[in-house]
Amino acid sequence: MLDELDAMGWVVTAIAVLITGVSKSSLGGAMGGLAVPFMAIWLSPRDALAVVLPILIAMDFAGMRAWRGKAAWNELKHLVPASVVGIALAALLFGLMSDAFIKAGLGVIAVAFAADRLIRRSRPEVGPRALSWPWAWLCGSAAGVTSTFAHAGGPPLIIYLLGRGLPRQVFVATSVYFFTAINLAKVPFYIGLDMFSRETLLMSAVYLPLVPVGVWIGTRLLAIISERTFFYIATGMLGLSGLKLLWDVFVV
Repeated sequence: MLDELDAMGWVVTAIAVLITGVSKSSLGGAMGGLAVPFMAIWLSPRDALAVVLPILIAMDFAGMRAWRGKAAWNELKHLVPASVVGIALAALLFGLMSDAFIKAGLGVIAVAFAADRLIRRSRPEVGPRALSWPWAWLCGSAAGVTSTFAHAGGPPLIIYLLGRGLPRQVFVATSVYFFTAINLAKVPFYIGLDMFSRETLLMSAVYLPLVPVGVWIGTRLLAIISERTFFYIATGMLGLSGLKLLWDVFVV
């Protein structure tokens, strides 16, 4: 499998991994699904998913260290159990449900939501709005499903968190803790699906040194941007991630 990547493949994937680290530690993981589609140009989707998961887990642990004590636990107590339900459902449907169908639906939702937020040009309020646990469960389970299929759980989570109007540090910390739980929860399901191999783990290890670099850049980026700027960047990244999903389905 390692010989399937040429020099360009290694470089492009490395850049995608680095951007993923920056995104996960500063923009709530809006572009966290970049590495898989780039890697899947050279590898099978199953191998790409298996390679990226250990890297994401390492990023999550690094992010938890940076954002310790700042996550909104009242959000996580609804989002995390819902995501596990979504992961279990996706594992049962793995190979049966079309990846294209899931990506297209998620892409449309992400683009529509981002467009609505930008057209309204509304500024997020400091402090959470009224919690709707059914909406939290819907977004959490959707993140579990899409994350299992493509490590693309960012858009459903960001749709939920943007609607809550959280301060940017709480926003990012909550997303980091959420993805730590969701990515760890995927491990036994991926093992059950026989997705890991010696070669996928070796490739993961090659990219691990990029993890602290991406997280460091992301935390420094977040420290210098305002609440309003963060809102627009996160919303813009959500829209771009939705467009990328649609591009994968209808163009590539």
